[in-house]
Amino acid sequence: MIYQGTAIQVSKGSSGIARLVFDLPGSVVNVFNNLMLQELSEAIAAVAASDARALVCTSAKSSFLVGADIKEFTEKFKLSEQQLLDWAARTNAIFNAIEDLGIPTVTAINGMALGGGLEMCLSTDFRVASDKAVLGFPEVNLGICPGFGGTVRAPRLMSALSAIEWVRTGKQVTAYQALAEGAVDAVVAPDMLDDAAEDLLEQVLTGDLDLLDRRAQKTGPLPMTADEITKVFTEGLARTDKEAGSHYPAAVTAVNAMWKAADQSRAAALLLENMAFVILARGEVAGNLVQLFLSEQFIKSRAKKLSSKARPVKRAAVMGAGIMGGGIAYQSALRGTPIVMKDIAQQGLDLGLSEASKLLNKQLERGRMDQAKVDKVLGSITPTLSYDGFEHVDIIVEAVVENPRVKQVVLAEVEQRVPETTVLTSNTSTISISLLASALKRPENFCGMHFFNPVPLMPLVEVIRGEKSSEEAIATTVAYAQSLGKTPIVVNDCPGFLVNRILFPYFGAFCQLLRDGADFRVVDTVMERFGWPMGPAYLLDVVGIDTASHCMKVMAEGFPDRMQYSFRTAIDHLYEAGSYGQKNSKGFYQYQSAAGGRPAKIFDEGILPVLKSLQVSNNSLASSEINDDSIRERMMTALCLEAVRCLEDGIVSSAAEVDMGLLLGLGYPRFRGGALRFIDNMGVGAFCKMADKYAELGPLYHPTAGLRAMAQSGKTFY
Repeated sequence: MIYQGTAIQVSKGSSGIARLVFDLPGSVVNVFNNLMLQELSEAIAAVAASDARALVCTSAKSSFLVGADIKEFTEKFKLSEQQLLDWAARTNAIFNAIEDLGIPTVTAINGMALGGGLEMCLSTDFRVASDKAVLGFPEVNLGICPGFGGTVRAPRLMSALSAIEWVRTGKQVTAYQALAEGAVDAVVAPDMLDDAAEDLLEQVLTGDLDLLDRRAQKTGPLPMTADEITKVFTEGLARTDKEAGSHYPAAVTAVNAMWKAADQSRAAALLLENMAFVILARGEVAGNLVQLFLSEQFIKSRAKKLSSKARPVKRAAVMGAGIMGGGIAYQSALRGTPIVMKDIAQQGLDLGLSEASKLLNKQLERGRMDQAKVDKVLGSITPTLSYDGFEHVDIIVEAVVENPRVKQVVLAEVEQRVPETTVLTSNTSTISISLLASALKRPENFCGMHFFNPVPLMPLVEVIRGEKSSEEAIATTVAYAQSLGKTPIVVNDCPGFLVNRILFPYFGAFCQLLRDGADFRVVDTVMERFGWPMGPAYLLDVVGIDTASHCMKVMAEGFPDRMQYSFRTAIDHLYEAGSYGQKNSKGFYQYQSAAGGRPAKIFDEGILPVLKSLQVSNNSLASSEINDDSIRERMMTALCLEAVRCLEDGIVSSAAEVDMGLLLGLGYPRFRGGALRFIDNMGVGAFCKMADKYAELGPLYHPTAGLRAMAQSGKTFY
């Protein structure tokens, strides 16, 4: 044995070839943490001092190495700039030591090699990959760039163009693509991996492969002229600017560092990478994206723990077809759970089946499915006008009109037709689950299951706990949501639940801005520049003005102190005028059919006099005081304060659930991290001062006592 550590061991075979094995204890995957890096340094030193003829690096896990331990490494991001630079230099010295060993080295990549795991692979002379292997640099997704030499070694082993694409997109690639682009030297079947690695080393030892040439390639400047370098990096940077945008600086920073390093030696190039890494790691965007990654892991672990108590769901049903019901049926059948789709009218069933067929045909057109698969999925949806088959259903999603009386009648009726163990859920966006449960004989078997539209695209499902919902009903619904490929978040019952409760103060702030003279197009532009995928006027048109009007009434009844407005809102006017948004082609904007089926947004000046008539001229915050900053502040203050109230009211139990709900359900700007993270970044005290500027606008802008106490104590949400 050459080296025996806790996570790494190195042994030498009869052929004289050493074998370094990564095997982090207590983990299903290998990750670089402090222990792994320290032992890697010690192991390489032991190999250098041994009489081994060559070295194979491999993994005892099903994957090779999936990157850094994010929880551990985010602590490094809090270091000063110089301290972080020093750490990066010390860490890179480990990989340099691998690259500079006096013997040939090869990595046998048996599964995922991502981030730091791929950088480990690139530090050896050669790479052999299983045909099941997946490689990539996902760092940009966390707002950082490779920091263990990835931006230096990749463009020297691959083409600069390929390396730019790998680094700037963060996409994972297959073993065969990696072979074609020069990142690996051979691809073999998994059971041939070890033999192939040793065969490659034997070729080096016998002189059939030139080790010195490979090392010169990896440690020198790029083999390109200055004009060639300028051309490829100018084009790569242009693509990066266009796709990443100013809100996500990691990709642009990484490509610029690669460009500056193109004509440099390894040492100079690594220093440029380290500097780029440090700038990004200490930035706000990286902090936000890393926190979201950790929050995602927290949400998944909580859902996994909950679903362990679930009843098995072998067959589902959806009550109410149409677009929403068809989307739910499609998603269930697609993910392997047969579903009965019931409606009271054939027209509804036809619409639901048409929606499912349309979604499946899109998959067929894009080459993601063949016709046999399409037919199988469609065959898993059973349309019916009766309750035939409901005796075998394990979970039911009621998705009829958003009317409490209608929902209660439907739920009470279906409860009589199903086994006592069947879980009933309601796909409602605002109606109290406890209220709906009052019509049931077995309210413990009932909870909310709020899907977001369009169902196939929106990842969030709110699972709403009513006063009498049992843990088993909640667990079964969570498990079913997971089986659909969704992210479930369990929330407690209140008007609007989590996401819509936070959204409607945002719409309320928008209506107040219009009342005070703001142009809705300007508000849309300002909020889109802030990072929202669409501004509030456009979003209302997409949601549906009629839906928004109904929800505003529910919210006003539930929270009259801050969500009942003393003025006639633009939403009220459009609804009463029959302008429902995209669904009937007129709302704040007008809509026309466009290529691809997506409605094209068109502005009609005829709406301006109408909205002007709704303005309140004697309001003290009149149009003269409305600018980009005040628009942004008023919109975000209302939204963030409601997010605070949801946490304080126990609608969810953690800041992570609040912010992940907004991200997954509303498209909250990912790079900003969430509403509560937004407050943390600004500083709780500074946020309260900003809110106080708009105190006269009403309780919607009044910080809670709890938030003011946080400001005084210096506490934060994360």
